[in-house]
Amino acid sequence: MNKVKVLFVSSEVYPFAKVGGLADVVGALPIELQYHHCDARVIMPLYKNIKQKHEHNLDFIGWKMIKMGWRSLYAGLYTLTMNDVKFYFVDNEYYFNFDQIYVEYVFDIERFCFFQRAVLEFMGDFMKFEPDVLHCNDWQAGMLPLLLEAHYKKYGIHTNVKTVYTIHNLKYQGIHGIEVIQDLLDLPGEYLTDELSIKDGAVNFMKAGIVYSNSVTTVSPTYAYEIMTDYYGEGLNHTLQRYAYKVSGILNGINAVEYNPSTDDKIPAKYSIKDYKEGKAINKKSIQEQLGLEVNPGAPLCTMISRLVDQKGLDLLLRVVEEMLYDGMQIVILGTGDAYYERALADVAARNPGKMCACISFDNGLAHTLYAGSDIFLMPSLFEPCGLSQLIAMTYGTIPIVRETGGLRDTVVPYNEFTGEGNGFSFANINAHEFLFVTKYACDLYRHNKEVWDNLIEEGMKADYSWRNSAKEYAGLYSFITGISIADEEPEKKSLTEEILDMPVKKPVKKETKKQAAVETKKEVKVVKAEKKEAVPKKSVAKAPAKREVAKTPATKAATPKKAASTKKTTKTKSDKGEK
Repeated sequence: MNKVKVLFVSSEVYPFAKVGGLADVVGALPIELQYHHCDARVIMPLYKNIKQKHEHNLDFIGWKMIKMGWRSLYAGLYTLTMNDVKFYFVDNEYYFNFDQIYVEYVFDIERFCFFQRAVLEFMGDFMKFEPDVLHCNDWQAGMLPLLLEAHYKKYGIHTNVKTVYTIHNLKYQGIHGIEVIQDLLDLPGEYLTDELSIKDGAVNFMKAGIVYSNSVTTVSPTYAYEIMTDYYGEGLNHTLQRYAYKVSGILNGINAVEYNPSTDDKIPAKYSIKDYKEGKAINKKSIQEQLGLEVNPGAPLCTMISRLVDQKGLDLLLRVVEEMLYDGMQIVILGTGDAYYERALADVAARNPGKMCACISFDNGLAHTLYAGSDIFLMPSLFEPCGLSQLIAMTYGTIPIVRETGGLRDTVVPYNEFTGEGNGFSFANINAHEFLFVTKYACDLYRHNKEVWDNLIEEGMKADYSWRNSAKEYAGLYSFITGISIADEEPEKKSLTEEILDMPVKKPVKKETKKQAAVETKKEVKVVKAEKKEAVPKKSVAKAPAKREVAKTPATKAATPKKAASTKKTTKTKSDKGEK
């Protein structure tokens, strides 16, 4: 059986280093790909906390000197295997010996220039792994397809390696001065043009990734369309339109092992679709008691777990939050971000004790409990490439209210009161009162129509949000761009008669007269007709040759990843302090 060899390149990977959804994707997708005929591996920087936590598990492969402008710098390569996936780590203390993943933007550009050059130097004989596909993620790996072409394929090295470039968030593109990047990456001027990698007079890592990769993917079909428009395109919409033939959207999944209410050790009461009413009631009461809210099982509990930035629609929320509280809703916000939003949310919570709590921090245990105990999950995002929170919420039986954008539009089907279809609620425009009205409508159904509400919960809980379907699509994409077949089974064997009918007519070896050729042809036709008559009964209809089908992947359960140690306790954050 053929396997496609894939090397993921990412600046963050769960459980080693995480800032956003990128880490979740690259942490989960390679694991699931193992069950779809892929040998998927991951390479990332060796940050300080990884070296400290896993120093006894890391195996040293070797080192090289990497050219960076006028300098030559050490790069070490370490590896460890987790969940049947091999992870590689690029070591350099000057660039990666920091407590945080991202340090300062200009310095980060230089750090990830070094990282990308090291990846290509280690690839192949050094790491004993030559990938068929180099899967690059976001701007931190955006120059890899260009570097591969400029420094390797041009000289007959890594010529069979194809590249996939995934855009997780188009807003962050990796932009820096031409002279600096030309020096750091040793690039000839022919690669630094407006058509290839320059945008508004500066090198744009994401543009280079789009232009030079064999395939461009985004994390949802709707986002793939949106980023080609002026509003969502962040200045790269014309480039994406030009290369639209290789752009596609594949929805993200969630870690079905970590996010499962029937096995989740981080929530006060486990439950499944069979007993979710009792389980969610216990978790809701725990949230109300822990966060100082009024213990009221009938009050709709609305939560939001998010980075506190404008992209997440916090301006919409702040505009109508007090009206929502006046309507009888309870609201809990968990997250950190811009100081303005942190202060504003804390102030509203201080004015409404017992109704609202602003937890300006991030507690993973509390996050799980909020998913499990909430009635409604709020995601009024201005744009959302995919979004994982709405998928997690539905897994736990919490109904999402979202704006119709990106992956939110692809995953949340708004409730239709005429047909009963849907798994949540949505609104179309960036309008605070439209958001308020749909939230009030949802709360009315929660209070007065339990049958509809239960149907929405069950519709969300029974769906499959795992990486299985997404991994299958990625495996198909890899197969398409490499030409490597990943079919499970041998094609169905044909009967002897069908094989003869499908065989091409052979040219005679000896020279024959036209008369002899005609006689031989008549003989062959008679033989075929005789065989066909003998093979097919009189009353039966002759079957057409069986079509070859790509065999389906057998349902194989992914290996259960080890859970990182996490505290079950949740920190009580007082609404009137707004502490980080």
